Amino acid sequence: MLKKRLIGVITVKDGWAVQSIGYRRYLPLGKPECMVENLDRWGVDEILVQSIDRSRANAGPDYDLLRKLARLGLSTPLIYAGGIRAVEDGTKVIQGGADRVAVDALLHDDLPVVRGLSEQLGAQAIIASLPVAIGGGGLEWFDYRCSAASNIGATVVEMIKQGIVSEVMLTDWQNEGLPSGFNSRLVDLFSDEAVPLIVFGGISRVEQMRELLARPNVVAIGVGNFLSYREHAVQRFKEELASAALRPPFYETKYSL
Repeated sequence: MLKKRLIGVITVKDGWAVQSIGYRRYLPLGKPECMVENLDRWGVDEILVQSIDRSRANAGPDYDLLRKLARLGLSTPLIYAGGIRAVEDGTKVIQGGADRVAVDALLHDDLPVVRGLSEQLGAQAIIASLPVAIGGGGLEWFDYRCSAASNIGATVVEMIKQGIVSEVMLTDWQNEGLPSGFNSRLVDLFSDEAVPLIVFGGISRVEQMRELLARPNVVAIGVGNFLSYREHAVQRFKEELASAALRPPFYETKYSL
C-alpha cells in the first residue's frame, strides 16, 4: 500500500511566517526559515511554503527566501507556492532548491503557462492549488487577490483530468486556521475521484485526519501552525495515525549534539 503524507504548511506574508485565519487575519510567528528548519527536524513528509502576497503584488517568486532555505540543507522535500507567472519562474524555483511548485493564480490567469510548466518540469512537479468553499451551486473557487468566488472552470477541470498536474490541493479557505474547521464535504463535492488530493485548512484533530486519510483519493493532509501547538506534535500525530496508511514517525538526529 502506498503511504500517505503529512505536509507541514508555512504561510508567508511580507517576508514573515504568519498564522493565517481565513486569509483575513494574520498573526506573526517568526522567520519562515526557522519554521522550515523545525519541520525538517520534526519529520514531516513534505514542507509547503506558500508566499501568499507575491501574486497580488505581481512580485514574482521570493528567491531571497528560497536562497535562505537552500542554505539549510533540508532532507525533507520542499514545495514552493507564490508569485509564479511564467515557465521561467517555475524553472528558477526548482533550480533554487524546491522539489515541486504549487500554482494558484496561474490557474485563473494563464493555463498555457501551467501546461508549459508541466512540459518543462514534468507533471509530478506541479500541484494545482484550489481554495474552495461550498456555495449554492456546489464548490466555489476563491481568488484571494480580489476576494471573489466563481465556479471552477471546465477548462481547469479538463486540464486536471488530463494529468497536467500531479495533485490537487483543496484548501478550505473559510476554515483555514480554525481548529477542526475543515469541511469534509469539499472532498465529496470535488468531481473527479481519480484525482489525488491534498487537503488543507483547519485540520487539527487526529479523528479528523483519520477520516480524511481513509478516503482513497486523499493522498496527503496539510497542517499549518497546529503542528507547533505541542511538543513532538508531528511524531504524536503519526503515532496515533499508525493504522491510517500514514508514513511512520521519524525522529531526526542530524541536529543532535
